Amino acid sequence: MGSELKKQLFAIVDVLRDSHPLALLLHYADLSRSGYYKWKSSIKNRNDDYIIEHIKAIHSIYPYYGYRRITIALKRDGININHKRVYKLMRQFDIKSIIRKKRNHFANKNSVVFPNLIARNFKASALNEKLTTDITYIPTLNGFIYLSAIMDLCNNEIIAYHLSARNNLELVFSTLNKLSVQPGAILHSDQGAQYTHKSYQERLSAKGLHGSHSRRGNCLDNAAMESFFSHLKTEAFAGKKPLCAQETMSLIDAHIRFYNTERFQKRLGQLSPVQFREKLAA
Repeated sequence: MGSELKKQLFAIVDVLRDSHPLALLLHYADLSRSGYYKWKSSIKNRNDDYIIEHIKAIHSIYPYYGYRRITIALKRDGININHKRVYKLMRQFDIKSIIRKKRNHFANKNSVVFPNLIARNFKASALNEKLTTDITYIPTLNGFIYLSAIMDLCNNEIIAYHLSARNNLELVFSTLNKLSVQPGAILHSDQGAQYTHKSYQERLSAKGLHGSHSRRGNCLDNAAMESFFSHLKTEAFAGKKPLCAQETMSLIDAHIRFYNTERFQKRLGQLSPVQFREKLAA
């Protein structure tokens, strides 16, 4: 059994041991108890700089995440550490979640929150009717690459995206500049700082788009994009060591092309997003 596969199995066992006996999990995974505790020790002693960079990246995208939710996000990236250690590191580097405050007449004039027009209804009867967008990050040897993407909920196609070394307004605007849709579509997102900025609302108005926001802290309100990002990280990067920035961007480009043109989906009648779009146009 390869070392990378063993590490993945140990990580799975570690997640499941809260609900299943450790001995049983190790038996069915064909792993040794001594090997598990050796792996556990290596995780505990993992370089703090490596972990804190991941915490900062998660915090930059989800600033309202507390230490418990950041711990869950780290586990999704294969970093299985105790929530107490995450709490300690966040305190040490003064990383704090943004607590939602009650809005009043003196609220930030540059902040705009749209009503939730999607309300978890991720189905659309026509193209360019409902769109959703979000940002995720991918670690590289040179830091992090941020991916901003827009999906059409009719066929789940990624119709615009942009890659950058910085998670800022320009990343979102560059993605919007690549979007070509008829006016009247809904563009849904979470309440990240870029998506509630007044200039973002002005860009949407200029394109004739209707803004929509998830409720604060409800990632399931934008589950379609969360699902896409999860598949991207699992299928394109799982088991791989971080690459240089250029190689990482090339891999993302290739995966998005594969996802749009070849990756069939059950909801689309086992067609890819592009095949489904072509079928609609036929």
